Amino acid sequence: RLNEQLLRLWQRERRTVVFVTHSIPEAVCLSSRIVVMSARPGRILRIIESKLPADRTLDIRETPEFIDIAHQVRVALHEAHG
Repeated sequence: RLNEQLLRLWQRERRTVVFVTHSIPEAVCLSSRIVVMSARPGRILRIIESKLPADRTLDIRETPEFIDIAHQVRVALHEAHG
């Protein structure tokens, strides 16, 4: 429910938001850009751009585009923590 509220707020306000999460689905669902970071010391390892539409709902999680972006995040995390 929080994800839905955050999406509605972002769609209404059109502000930049920095959101930190350990959940890949949450990151992909809520982001236009995902920054994958290393463990300590925290460094940027990869930036993944999302081409998902801005007017998304939670149903976006079932699309091939969503699944592809989530896979890119998993690969980046695996490479980082291999």
